[in-house]
Amino acid sequence: MKTLALSLFVAVAAAACSGSTPSTPTTFVVPLVATSTDANTGSPLSNTHLTGEHENPANASQGQGEAILKVSADRLSVSYKLIASNIDNIVQSHIHMGSPTVNGPIVVFLYGLVPSGGGRHDGVLAEGTFTAANLIGPLQGHPLSDLLSALEAGNTYVNVHTNDGVAPTNTGPGDFPGGEIRGQISAKK
Repeated sequence: MKTLALSLFVAVAAAACSGSTPSTPTTFVVPLVATSTDANTGSPLSNTHLTGEHENPANASQGQGEAILKVSADRLSVSYKLIASNIDNIVQSHIHMGSPTVNGPIVVFLYGLVPSGGGRHDGVLAEGTFTAANLIGPLQGHPLSDLLSALEAGNTYVNVHTNDGVAPTNTGPGDFPGGEIRGQISAKK
């Protein structure tokens, strides 16, 4: 099985506690792996690549992509750019709450919902800005700082969902409504 790696990098610029002068930017790396730990030590591996094997459950996707998230200096909004390539029938993408081995609830929509069967995609999928008003699921009604804390703790991931519109689902690349490619957001210090 061929595998194409996907790396997803997230740059987050944090404001200083005073709010008047930005601090040194903090970098978050979304390694896009669901199980990237050393079996012997439990330590994170340096691998920052994604294959469908890292989705939960694993699949044979050859899709790849990148997401760039930037937190505003006042920490009240996040701008993002989501790029996906070598993938078919994207219907939606989100930030989810959850550890690397857990499928967690959606907390922010990044793209979609669009009709299934959209065909091949290569390039920028979505870009925009979200605030606390856009939080859904368990973070609905919460301040954006709650999501930022989860990002910093490594308890969030980005997922891209696909659907070819033909029953049954989960028949192969381009048809994984539960998620075709995924990447855990984690702080790199």
